[in-house]
Amino acid sequence: MTARTAKVNDDLIAALGAIVGDRLSVAEAVREQHGHDESYHPSHPPDAVVFAETTEEVSDIVKLCAAGDVPVIPFGSGTSLEGHVAALNGGVCIDLMRMNEIIEVNAEDLDAIVQAGVTRKQLNEHLRDTGLFFAIDPGADASLGGMTATRASGTNAVRYGTMRENVLALTVVLADGRVIRTSRRARKSSAGYDLTRLFVGSEGTLGVITEVTVRLYGIPEAVSSAVCPFPDLESAVRTVIQTIQMGVPVARIELLDEVQMDAINKFSKLDYPVKPTLFFEFHGTEKGVVEQVETVEAIAGDFGADEFQWATKAEDRNRLWQARHDAYYACLALKPGSKGMATDVCVPISRLAECILETRRDIDESGLLAPIVGHAGDGNFHVILLMDPDDEDDVARCKAFNERLIMRALAMDGTCTGEHGVGSGKIDFLIAEHGEAVSVMRALKLALDPQNIMNPGKIVRL
Repeated sequence: MTARTAKVNDDLIAALGAIVGDRLSVAEAVREQHGHDESYHPSHPPDAVVFAETTEEVSDIVKLCAAGDVPVIPFGSGTSLEGHVAALNGGVCIDLMRMNEIIEVNAEDLDAIVQAGVTRKQLNEHLRDTGLFFAIDPGADASLGGMTATRASGTNAVRYGTMRENVLALTVVLADGRVIRTSRRARKSSAGYDLTRLFVGSEGTLGVITEVTVRLYGIPEAVSSAVCPFPDLESAVRTVIQTIQMGVPVARIELLDEVQMDAINKFSKLDYPVKPTLFFEFHGTEKGVVEQVETVEAIAGDFGADEFQWATKAEDRNRLWQARHDAYYACLALKPGSKGMATDVCVPISRLAECILETRRDIDESGLLAPIVGHAGDGNFHVILLMDPDDEDDVARCKAFNERLIMRALAMDGTCTGEHGVGSGKIDFLIAEHGEAVSVMRALKLALDPQNIMNPGKIVRL
């Protein structure tokens, strides 16, 4: 089966307009804006963009598209990195960012129900006076629907998990327009197939997520952050591995190589040593945080670390983590005019040092400018390849490096992507990772989307 290529015609435009009124656009600038994410992948604009406000509207839009074999591409904040939102075959883009209502906060149950367009910062701002917070922090102020669709994680994942562990239930519009709720709010269930987990990470290929029930946490009594430089990259990574293997419940443990530290110093106007560095954050009781810190300081000392530089005030911590979140833009500033090919892999923690050190050698031997930064506590790291998109040789070298990195991770029983997702950018590596299991994914896709209209060309080819 090939992806649908039916074009949006005047009759469909009129029918869509009857549903959403002036929240429909075929303007070139609007379509172009919705044809790409923040990655280097080329733009593929949809034929039309509709700005939905309710699940019912999404259902009606999908029914119209299904009747005409027209592709449907869900769109959140547009911060994905593997070409997830490109309309490879044209079609209708459903922008969900106006679906930004926080429907319900159940403080006693530690959960909240939100529409898909609510962003993580919006939710945490709403929760500010409740003593609760939403823990998943991918850096970008992404929509919770998009974070669910890409199975996002981020700096807190080592302690709080990814979206997989923090989504309790979903409301989803299927490819034929039916609306389902995948679960109730109970913390566990043995009733039927786990549809929630099926749609978490489905990248819009099985349905459109319109509401998300997420897990919340109590704000810890004590929070402390630290920066610790190391004499070399291996020492920093070995510290991470031993910290995790000893069971220290560190909340964040981020690795930045010396190239990345130079970039964030310049971009965020900081003055940390230009050395391989770990950013830590500890959550817990006052006593618990002290115990965690003492343990990690001892481990780091054994590997020749310099003194920890502490950030205990909220404003200092925020500045530190904002610098970490701005790492991508800091990299781009190292080579003005370049595009960033941001790639990520994840390996078992015991293989992390081997994978990162081999990757660093590969970068140096290839003559590439490519900082390494990672959520090292769960074995996940990123390489941001700075390339000239108009230089075919430069692009080819970066793509060849990316393939070597992925195959290196797979050889270590890792994955081609720890958090960016597959999209269209890593679709060719899925068979190498999953083998015959990809045929099961295709069967699931066809069962739920027999017309192949839901974000075609992503995750699996039919």
